[in-house]
Amino acid sequence: MKGTEFAELTAFMAVTRERSFRRAAQSLGLTPSALSHTIRSLEERLGARLLNRTTRSVAPTQAGQTLFERLGPAFQDIEGAVKDVGAFQTQPRGTVRLNLPRLAVHRVITPILADFTTKYPDIQLDLIIDDNITDVVAKGFDAGIRSGELISQDMIAVKLTPDLRMAVVGSASYFQHHPVPAKPADLRDHSCVTYRWNETGALFPWRFRNGDQSVEVKISQSVTVNDIDILCEAALQGVGLALLPESFVQPHIADGHLVRVLENWCQPFAGFYLYYPDKPYMPAALRAFIDFVKSSRPALCPL
Repeated sequence: MKGTEFAELTAFMAVTRERSFRRAAQSLGLTPSALSHTIRSLEERLGARLLNRTTRSVAPTQAGQTLFERLGPAFQDIEGAVKDVGAFQTQPRGTVRLNLPRLAVHRVITPILADFTTKYPDIQLDLIIDDNITDVVAKGFDAGIRSGELISQDMIAVKLTPDLRMAVVGSASYFQHHPVPAKPADLRDHSCVTYRWNETGALFPWRFRNGDQSVEVKISQSVTVNDIDILCEAALQGVGLALLPESFVQPHIADGHLVRVLENWCQPFAGFYLYYPDKPYMPAALRAFIDFVKSSRPALCPL
């Protein structure tokens, strides 16, 4: 159906409902003469008279009444659909799809999840745990959480946490049989377990910085995996050294199950940011989530 044909039917429904060209014209934002011309065009196209007009009244013909009754349910569905879509812009409800790494779930989402779902019971959070660097727009996500160093310049980014640090760790049992590395280059003589991105096959780089000195070490990996939980477990079991987020392994360091080395070479880098595309007509559910996360920043666990 062409746009002009739909406009003609809309005009016909309004006149039949109002039984007045003047009132129908006001509701449609048209002049009575323009509306009358539209109705004539519809009648000519259909080859049937739809309305009986006098100077005092307007009433549908039999053909017009039949058309009105047949179109009524369809127009109600259209109006309802438009109203429902509008509600997504004004009422916080619907689904928010969020792409984020596993560590961000523990440090950003878990602390606020219960409060958010209580405040917004009509919003469904669809959390996709993804340690890859994913294009959230291309993959159909509403927003993402990543380290600020990994976010595209064309995104709106909101800082959520303090800076992050990495930590090189190994089990106490591992160091009973291996010397403690004094500098990054010593890692070449150690077995290491490291992260591999499943989409590209690239290994997570072991980069270090101490003052003005920066170095990237090509380690000899005994295990590669795309899950930081398994990396941590491998380190705990004495398989080798692992490079993991400081906050993730801190409890194991505190209880003595993991030993941290090369701490002076692990410098801070940008913390977690919530990011999303800059576009008009943001759904109310996404706006509610963004505002809630912003307001919750002081309560988030420090990293």
